[in-house]
Amino acid sequence: MNAKKYRNFWLLMLALVIFACAYPIYMGVRVAAEMARSGAVPLENYPKYVIPYTPIAVALIIGVALLPLWQKLFRKWGLLPGALFSTAVFFAAERLMETKILVQTRELVSRELVSLESWQMAMCYVPPEQYRTRTWEAVDVLLGGYSPAFKLHFYLISVVIIVSLLNCVYGFAGMVRTGDTGRKKALTVQTVTALAFLGMCVWACFTAFYRTGEITVSPLSAVLMAVFFVLLGVTVGVFVGSMLLGRRKSLSVVLPAVAALAVTAAMYAGELILLSGHLYRFGTGFFFEGLGALVLSPADLLIVLLSGGLTAAICLALNRK
Repeated sequence: MNAKKYRNFWLLMLALVIFACAYPIYMGVRVAAEMARSGAVPLENYPKYVIPYTPIAVALIIGVALLPLWQKLFRKWGLLPGALFSTAVFFAAERLMETKILVQTRELVSRELVSLESWQMAMCYVPPEQYRTRTWEAVDVLLGGYSPAFKLHFYLISVVIIVSLLNCVYGFAGMVRTGDTGRKKALTVQTVTALAFLGMCVWACFTAFYRTGEITVSPLSAVLMAVFFVLLGVTVGVFVGSMLLGRRKSLSVVLPAVAALAVTAAMYAGELILLSGHLYRFGTGFFFEGLGALVLSPADLLIVLLSGGLTAAICLALNRK
């Protein structure tokens, strides 16, 4: 009976993932068709954020499709090879699209054709709707020369989405397969955080959180960016905590909190690189100004600490008997 339930659960998850990934896959097919037809993707036909979401979609579909294989070979450790393989698929697909796809535009750069990775860097600054109308000046967007290091946070977000969602699917599949429900609450919380974080990512794709290219953002943008940073850290922290249930607090609570702090700090490092040594400011006054050479403001430090504190509180609750 468990074998039948397990197979049905796997097929259901595979169908849901394929359905959810249909649009990113469609975007990739559109881009491939444009490249085959004219050798470049015209600006007006460019599907926004085809990277990283098409590679993420491919990685998730393959990861779920191979779930029975990895769990059969590695049993309860099946997530490890599944996540590693899917992450490798993502990077292979991502790099292929970055280097082979050209966007045809004269609005943002002096050249007619620009590689997709350079174009994607420009998309990080303002909402897609403002690409044509924005007056692009270096003093406004703080854009220095192109640096591939900006993709630190770009890739980090992608890997978090892939691994956290696969953790949910593989975890619940393992519960169906073995009948062990010890991780049920942790996996439920992970599902909520992973889907909420994915939702925030999609929201950011179509609005860039309402940034205008100015260094000081609006209150709405500041709140959304803060929630995004905290949710990223909590998603990673809950993932680590779901693997350490029942251990002593130094492992099951402190380590997930440290992971959340580290990932949130890494996002700030990525933003620092993207903005040539600057950070977006969430307001004016001492609380929002950088602390000398640290660059981070008290508000930024609060966001980093909040991601760790929330993770610790969640993991404490999950580990209560």
